[in-house]
Parts: sequence; structure tokens; C-alpha cells
Amino acid sequence: MGRDESMEPLLGLTEAEAAARRAAGQGNVVPLKTSRSYGRIVRENVFNTINNILFTLGIILVILGRYLDALIAVGVVVANTIVSLVQEIRAKRTLDRIAILTRPRATVVRDGTPREVGPDEIVLGDLLRVETGDQIVVDGAMVGGVRMEMDESLLTGESDLVRKEPGDQLFSGSFVAEGSGYYVAEKVGADSFAHRLTAGAQAFRRVLTPIQKNVNTIVRSLLLLVLYFEILVVVNSLVDKVPFVETVRMSTVIVAMVPNGLILSIAVAYALGALRMAGKGALIQQANSVESLSHVDILCTDKTGTLTTNNITLDDLMPLGAERGQVERILGDYAASTGGPNRTTEALQRALPGAARSLGDEVLFSSALKWSAVVFADDPHEGVYVLGAPEMVEKLLGAEAEAHAWQGTAAEWAAGGLRVLLLAGRTGAVGLHDEAGNISLPPDLVPLALIRLSDELRPRVRETLAGFREAGVVVKVISGDNPQTVAALARQAGFENDLTAVSGAELEGLTPAQLGDMSEEATVFGRVTPQQKEKLVEALRERGHYVAMIGDGVNDVISLKKANVAIAVQSGTQAARGVADMILMQDSFGALPFAFREGQRIVNGMIDILRIFMVRVVSKALLIASVMLVGGFPFFPRQSSLLSFFAAGVPAVALAYWAPSGSVQGPGLMRRVFSFAAPAGVLMSLLGLGVYLGYLYPSIDAFLAANPGANSGQAMEAALPIATTAVTVFAIFCSLILLPLTVPPTPFWTGGERLRGDRRPSWLALGLLVLFVAPVSIPLGRTIWDLTLFPWYGWPVLAAAAMLWAVLLRWMWRGRFVERFLGLTPVEAPEGLAVE
Repeated sequence: MGRDESMEPLLGLTEAEAAARRAAGQGNVVPLKTSRSYGRIVRENVFNTINNILFTLGIILVILGRYLDALIAVGVVVANTIVSLVQEIRAKRTLDRIAILTRPRATVVRDGTPREVGPDEIVLGDLLRVETGDQIVVDGAMVGGVRMEMDESLLTGESDLVRKEPGDQLFSGSFVAEGSGYYVAEKVGADSFAHRLTAGAQAFRRVLTPIQKNVNTIVRSLLLLVLYFEILVVVNSLVDKVPFVETVRMSTVIVAMVPNGLILSIAVAYALGALRMAGKGALIQQANSVESLSHVDILCTDKTGTLTTNNITLDDLMPLGAERGQVERILGDYAASTGGPNRTTEALQRALPGAARSLGDEVLFSSALKWSAVVFADDPHEGVYVLGAPEMVEKLLGAEAEAHAWQGTAAEWAAGGLRVLLLAGRTGAVGLHDEAGNISLPPDLVPLALIRLSDELRPRVRETLAGFREAGVVVKVISGDNPQTVAALARQAGFENDLTAVSGAELEGLTPAQLGDMSEEATVFGRVTPQQKEKLVEALRERGHYVAMIGDGVNDVISLKKANVAIAVQSGTQAARGVADMILMQDSFGALPFAFREGQRIVNGMIDILRIFMVRVVSKALLIASVMLVGGFPFFPRQSSLLSFFAAGVPAVALAYWAPSGSVQGPGLMRRVFSFAAPAGVLMSLLGLGVYLGYLYPSIDAFLAANPGANSGQAMEAALPIATTAVTVFAIFCSLILLPLTVPPTPFWTGGERLRGDRRPSWLALGLLVLFVAPVSIPLGRTIWDLTLFPWYGWPVLAAAAMLWAVLLRWMWRGRFVERFLGLTPVEAPEGLAVE
């Protein structure tokens, strides 16, 4: 280690020493996994349980010589899987590139010069500087600075801040809540506390969303159903001595009932949604936040960085107990000397350049105090100075300090949307802490100056707020600034003139019920503490609201963790970004309305996809059970693959892309899907059974008439291809008609869903009809899909049967017969779906 013991605190290692230590394996090498690996994507998309079963059955069909059956059955699965792989990998590459921008950064001191580096560039023994909001990226001992308040809640679960002084240990994964200082890296890479504690918690975790949980329930239930059917097939084969090859073919059709493509469709839809959001400046960090955004009805945000640009400038100051020149020198030195610089002190330093002074003591600014203080231990202007919110600093003034005109001026400035500060002080250097380390200010402070700062409204903020209203999201501003200042800026930004603004002092002492009422009634909350922010978010959630919270500082972390959706800005602290579900790249507040609509679009698309999948599954399962009772089997493997392609494969992709935005509130997902799919599936299976019997028995009679010596088994074998072809054609016709029923383009098609006005799914249905009829009208197409030619009049008969199904289904939907029979409240489709 050599140089560590004698190393000057502010010099750090040399670049040569750092390079040597990295070469010796003492670097901070811990791969940061921002998403699933390529291998995991391939495994989960290609080699999942259902695919493995289908691949096995395909191999068996090849062994039995049914090459075309194997090719089509497995080929359709492979085609769907390739589409999913391409989309997910494309999304992964883009999101990984963007995610690099949000990785924690560190300031390392080498050769006496600080510079910003990535965590992987740190080596053992490096000297690092941290400031308020920075994350501790490796373990080490504090060696410089006076004191820091650390937030270790992500490591310990305790929300209380922990004071650190030189010599104390700092643990990776904690954040600097107040203060600044230096520390030396002592444990890096896999030896760090956070790495040992989480054992890979930084790796991508696939969090199941409510829709994914419901789909998993459906898939597992269907697996049990498939297992039951497979047992029936085996028993039937043994009793009726069905050839083994036919048993395998039937098993292939039954296994395909499990909507494996549904899981892939959801994964792809979320990946594409995250990709589209990234294109608008919103990076999704947690999978469930895509869906969560669709449910948000209240957005809580600070004014800084959202309504305003956070480009703070000194507008003016009004001397109270000192000359203007003296006040300017005090403020300039104050800004240059403080150990906790922020946007306010930076604005003061730009306008009033000062010199760094020797400080006898200091109280750093915090959201709880809303003021900071320094002690100048030398001339000029030796003394104690406090700077902060006027109403907070006023409480610290001495008893002899009389009311001044500054109070009216402060109120007037605040009403104009300006940030107002009060500078107070006294001559003579005294400590700011008692012997126990608690803050203890001198009792004889007097007001010295009133300072006003200005901030710019964000461009197009009015349009952004209109976008929130269009998405059905109510915006509430929760800020540490004066409530009148925030309210004035909110009105300038486009909020209603009669908005209600309350202060943190008014929230004190409220009962939970009163706090809940206030949280819903008020629009602006000012001078609130971090704990009050948390309570407001919690109160809104307890009232049944789905809350998103935007934060940028350490003081926002506890409220971010309390919200349903935590949103951070890229320029915010590493603490806020670390707990966020979503990060606004380039601080793009304007990306949020699009993100909310995108979340709504994804969920609405998933509901439509679930509906068409479940109609196919219900109708197919009931039809298989019904036909097995009367004799035979309704589909051959290639016919089943053809049905899957036209009934679910292509429509699912299209419906995901064309999904409308709009509210997704209403009955539960399963209820909405069941009310739609149950009558559709039951009716299709009943009419499908009629089609099957209507084509099977005439074909048997015709065969026996043409072959007097044939037995019933031979007749069934000859007639079955005609009956299965008829059922397949009928099912495809119904599936194509289902598209305008799912997305009604005109009032005629409404019943299961309200009028959408989107004609694209209807045009898709016509295009798929042409795509279906063209190949099956030629011998090669019928051979590929295992279809049998029947008289021309069979086509209009089957089309008429499909139209009859649609008319009866619409009648059942409009009459709400299923809900009435089960005694349920009729399901109404959500209002406000918008086609874009």
C-alpha cells in the first residue's frame, strides 16, 4: 500500500499509482447489470416450458415421418419467437445505452486535482470527494470535512440520518444527505458492503406486473386443463386403439391451447413501450412502472426543475440593518465559504463574488430547517450569519428585533413568484452547537437584508400541463418554497387562478382524516418538510389514488419510496435516481404526459390482446371436448397452427401497436376479459360443433354410398378431413370478425366494447381474409395447411354461420346475459379511449 499512511488528505493518488493498482487487480470491478442478458432473453423466449413440449412433439412427428406437420407446428412457434427476440434485443440495446447515462458518478482526487469518473475507474486507496446528494460508491473512511449527515436507509431500512465525522466509516450504497467531505477507498468491488449485502441486487429483476400475474394465472390454469385433455387423449387412444401418430398429432393441437404467445406479447409490448418512452426522454428502470403509469391519477412534484428551469439568478436585495455594500460582501463570502453549496448559493456566488473565509462553525441547509448558518471567525465582518426562508429565520431573531417593512415586501415579492430569503446576523464569533452537538444559535440575531431570486418557467409548460389534464392526471405541487411564491408560479404556468395553497405549518397537528381531505382539496403545498411530503403521498394513496412522485434531491427519497411510481430527473441527486422507477432524461418534464398516455395505451392493448387470445382458448377447449364426446377430433396440427396465426398471432401484434390511450380505471382485468370472452367462446364452440357435425355425417353417408363395403372406421377417416377443414375455416372467419367486435369502428359493431372509431383492425381483418383465401384456394396451399377441398357453396355457408355467431354474440353482449346470470354488475367499457 506504501503511500496511504503519509498521503496528504487533498492530494490523493497519482495517476501512475492508480494505474498500477488497477493492473494489480485492486480496481472497483463489479459489472453493472442494467437488463437481462442476451442468454437469458433467448432462454426465456425460446426454451420455455411450452415451447420445449412443442419442440419435443415436433421431433416425435419427424421420427414418425410427419415432416410437414412438424415443420408447420414448430415453424409457427419459431416465427413468433424470432419476432419477440428481435424486438426485445433491439429494446435492450437502446435502453442499455441510455441507462449508462444514469449510473452513479464519483469525484476522485488524483495528483491533487478532482475529476469525475465512473465507479469502475476507482481503485483501492483513491481519495474521493462527496457533496450533498452524492452516493458512496465504495467503502472507506472519512478523512476530510467537518461532518456529514448520511442516509443509510437503503442499507439498513432506518430513515434517521447518521452523523459522520473524520475517521468514521462510509458504506457504499448510502447517500450524503447534508454536508460534504472526503474519504479514502478501503473496500472496492465485490468486497464492498453494498455488494456483500445485496449479493447482486443491482442486477435486473423481472418484477411481475398485475397483468403479468393475471396472465401467469391463466397460463397455469390452462396447463392443468391441457394435462387433463392429454390424459383423455391417451385413454381414448388406448380404448379405441388409435394409432400412435394420431395421438401425437392430437397432443400437439392440445398443447397449442396454452397461449404461450400471450406472455411473449406482453413482454414485447412492455419493451416497446419502454423504448418509445426512451425516445421521448423517459428511461424506464423497473418493468412494472410501464404498467403503473397507466393507473396514475395524481402527480406530485416540486416546482423546481418541473414548472421552472432551476436556473436561479439574484434579482435584487433590500438592506435592512446594514449598508448595501456590506451585505453584498457578506453574501459573497457566505456563498464562497459554505460547506454545503446548492443552487441558491451558486446564484449568489455568480452575482456577488466573494472570498472563502475561515469558518468557526456551520449549520448546513436542510429541508427540515429551511435555513443555514455560518460563523466567520476572522475579519472583516466577524460574526454569525443565518440565511433562509423569511418565516423560518424570523423565528430565530432576537426579542429586541422589531417588525419591519420587510415582511410586507417579502409577501409582495412572494406573490409575484419570486423566491425570497432573509439574511440575519450578529457581530462576534460564537459556536452554533452546544456541548451535546445540538444546534444552538445566539439569541440576539437581527435582520440584515431581504434577498429575492428569480427562476424561469420551463418552455411549453402550459402545453405540458394541458397534456396532463388530457391524460386524466391531476398535478399537485409540493415544495419547500413559500406557498404564495409557488402558487404565483403555478398560475403563471397555467394552473387555475382559484387554486388552494397551504403551508407546512397548516399541516401540523392535522388528524389523518383531515390530512387526507387537505391532500385532495389543495393544489399547492409550500414550506413542507420531507416527512410532510411523505405523509401527503401516503394520505393520497390511502384515499385510493394512484400517485406518481417526481423528486430530485435526497429530501425527496422517502416520499419517492412511498409513491406508486417514483420519478427522478437526470440532473437530480444519485440518491433520487437510485430509488426511481423512471428517470426523466435531460430533465424532460414534457415527456411525462406522453409517458402516461403510453402506459394507458399498453394496458388497453393488453386487454384487447387478452380478449382475442381467451376467445380462441375457450372456443378451442370447448370444441375439442365436445367433438371428442361425439367422436373424432376438430383440428389437425397444421390447421391448428393456421388458426393460431390468423386468430391471435398477427392480430396481437397489430392491436399492441394500435392500442388507444385513455383511462384504464374500471372493473378488474379478469372480469372485463371474462365478460367479453366467455359468451364469444361458448357460442363459437356450439356453432363450431354444429359445423363439424353438419359436414361430418353427410361426408360419412356419401363415402358409404360410394363404397358399400367400407366400415364405419374407414368412413370416419375419410370424412374427418372435410369436417376439420370446415371447422378451421369457420373458426378463422369468426376470428376475423372478432377484430371489429373488439375495436368497433361503427355503432353496429358495439356490444362487447364501446365505439372506438378506429377502422384499422377492420381493414386488417379484410386483408387477413384475402391472405387466407388466396393460398387455400390452390392445391399447394391446401397441402401445406392440411385442408381438404369441398364444394364452392361451402364457403358462403361457413361465412353465414360466422355472421350468425357475430349477431348472436352482439345480442348477448348488449343484453349482458352473462352478468345477469351470475348476478354481477354489468361491465361498461372505459370512457375516453382515444385513437392516435
